[in-house]
Amino acid sequence: MSWQQSLEQGLLRAWYGKARWLVLLRPLSALYRLVAQRRRQRYLNGQTAQWQPPVPLIVVGNITLGGTGKTPMVLWLAAFLRGHGYRVGVISRGYGGTPPALPWRVDPAGNAGHSGDEPLLIAQRAQVPVVIDPDRPAAARALLASGDIDLIISDDGLQHYALGRTVELVMLDAQRGLGNARCLPEGPLREPAERLAAVDLLVSNGAAQDQGACYAMQLRPTSLIHLRTGKQVPLDLWQGERDVVAVAGIGNPERFFRTLELCGFRYVPRVFADHASYSPESLSDLPKEKLVIMTEKDAVKCRALAQENWWYLSVEAELSDAFAAALLATLPAASAPHSPIQE
Repeated sequence: MSWQQSLEQGLLRAWYGKARWLVLLRPLSALYRLVAQRRRQRYLNGQTAQWQPPVPLIVVGNITLGGTGKTPMVLWLAAFLRGHGYRVGVISRGYGGTPPALPWRVDPAGNAGHSGDEPLLIAQRAQVPVVIDPDRPAAARALLASGDIDLIISDDGLQHYALGRTVELVMLDAQRGLGNARCLPEGPLREPAERLAAVDLLVSNGAAQDQGACYAMQLRPTSLIHLRTGKQVPLDLWQGERDVVAVAGIGNPERFFRTLELCGFRYVPRVFADHASYSPESLSDLPKEKLVIMTEKDAVKCRALAQENWWYLSVEAELSDAFAAALLATLPAASAPHSPIQE
C-alpha cells in the first residue's frame, strides 16, 4: 500500500471512527463549511449562472467522501426509467480518464483509460449513451445533441451547481452514516449535514428497510463472472474455491469484503486506491494458484491483464416499490411519452 493509500485509509478510519484528535482541524472545517454554504447560496440566489437542461435531470450524489453506492443506483435508475418509457442518457465527470477530447462519448467497447472506470461500467451495463466532461453542463448539452434523450442522469455532481437539476438523490452508507458529521478536513462531509433536508430523495445503501423518507437499498450479489471468457456462474451454483484473494479499488472496500463473507468466501484482502490504474506490475503479486475475485469496477480496467483465475462479483441494486413510486412522483407529469423498453 502506498503512502497516499495509507493516508486516505487513515483519514477514513478517523472520520468514521470519530477520532478525538480531529478537533484540531475544526478551524479549517469551519472555513470549508462557510465557503460551501456561500457558494451554493450564490447559485440559489441567481448571483452565479446555472444552466437548466430542457429535459428532467436526476443528480445521484452524496455529501460524504467514500463510496456510497452511486454507480449501482445509476444502473438501477437507467433500467427502471427505460422500462417506464424514458430515453435515458448518463453524464459523468469521468474521474480517472484521459479522453482524446471533451466532451467525450463513452464507447462500451473502449477502455477505462479514456473514460474512467465508472462511466465505462455504466455504458457496458446500462446500454445507454454516456458522455463525460468535468464541465457537467457541457456534458449534458453534448448528450442531448447526440440523439433522442428525454431524461438525464448525472453520476455524481451534487455539488456541481452550475448544472441545474430536477431531482436531487443523495446516497448514504447505512453502516458508516455521516461519520463525525463534520465538514472537511475534520470530517468526511462535502457539505453540512443540514443539506440533506433540501434533497428530494435520500437512500441508505445497506439499510434493512425504508425508514420514513429515507429509502433502503440493498446490493444483492448474483454471480461470479470470468474476466477472460465472460462465463457467468450464479452464486447458488458455484462449486469452486472458497479461499480467495479479494481485490478492491473502490471508495469503501469493506462493503465488498463483507459481501464476500456473506457469500461464504474466506478472503485475503488486496486493497488499492479508489479509481486505481492497474498495470501488470501492480498486479504481479496476485497468486496464480488461488481464486482472485474483484469488484466489477476493477474488472473493467483489468480484462486485458486478466489471468485464468480472475473473476468478478456481479451485484444488483434492490429498492422498494415505495421508492419507485416516490421517484416517479418527483418527475414532471407526462414527461415519458414513449413506450416502455422491453429488455
